[in-house]
Amino acid sequence: MIVVTGGAGFIGSNILAALEERGAGKLVVCDRLRSNDKWRNIAKREIADIVHPEQLFDFLEANRKNVEVIFHMGAISATTETDADKIAANNFSLSLALWKWCALSGVRFIYASSAATYGDGSAGFDDDWSMEHLAKLHPMNAYGWSKHLFDRRVARKIAMGSRRPPQFAGLKFFNVYGPNEYHKGGQQSVVAQVYPHAKEDAAYQLFRSHNPKYKDGGQMRDFIWVGDVVDVMMWLLDNPQVSGIFNVGTGSARTFLDLASAVYGALGKDPKIKFQDTPIAIRDKYQYFTEASMANLRAAGYDRPFTSLEDGVSQYVKNFLDRPDRYR
Repeated sequence: MIVVTGGAGFIGSNILAALEERGAGKLVVCDRLRSNDKWRNIAKREIADIVHPEQLFDFLEANRKNVEVIFHMGAISATTETDADKIAANNFSLSLALWKWCALSGVRFIYASSAATYGDGSAGFDDDWSMEHLAKLHPMNAYGWSKHLFDRRVARKIAMGSRRPPQFAGLKFFNVYGPNEYHKGGQQSVVAQVYPHAKEDAAYQLFRSHNPKYKDGGQMRDFIWVGDVVDVMMWLLDNPQVSGIFNVGTGSARTFLDLASAVYGALGKDPKIKFQDTPIAIRDKYQYFTEASMANLRAAGYDRPFTSLEDGVSQYVKNFLDRPDRYR
């Protein structure tokens, strides 16, 4: 049995699809479906059970001998969320409780961290997870802080020789895009937000740069296709001897202008881009550059190439966004 927390979410539902394709056995989703179309993310999957987060530990105790791996993707992922108590409870305390349960139960634990832990990038994007290095990072929002707090706790436990799961992997996801993110509203990737404008041959507005080092649209991110993210996790599943905290990006930053242009290009259209001021509420916390150092994951043995921005966007647009059924 494999449990995926946040299994009806964006990355979680893509993990489920990959596990099902592999014939991985009983798949259990832990998530809140609520009243929107989030359920459509898992509508094509054969699922053994759907567990509400408040019943998760009762379920785990009842199935202690059957659970092999927990993919912990569940979190409050909105970087604009301001309720720090809510974020800490969901992103730190729950993660810590799951770590302890997996350690005591001998269950493998693969969890979602985030590139938001790197803050403004002034300390670089090296996934050295020593306590000394992690202490140098200063996230710029409560979401990034909560993920960083758990990474630091993991590093402390390992350094102290505390009981640990038989395999653990914390994955610092960079800017992921791909199918099944539609329930996220304004937190969807820029690809999904540009698409309806490109489809109508209308202009899309990117944020204007307020940093003299970057041109308008020249802000850079490490954009990664969700298929590559899932491939990394399937590789970890196949290599239980690998543990650690790893960046998951492509290692190659691209501009938002490149990304938006690729969406228009996938539809055979010339890009139409305008610019608007970055909202005051996020302007002082805005990251102008992210780029994953991938040396740690490569050193661990992961040797697959990452999908280029143009190929990833083309797959997303042609195989999902531009079809009647957009779901994986």
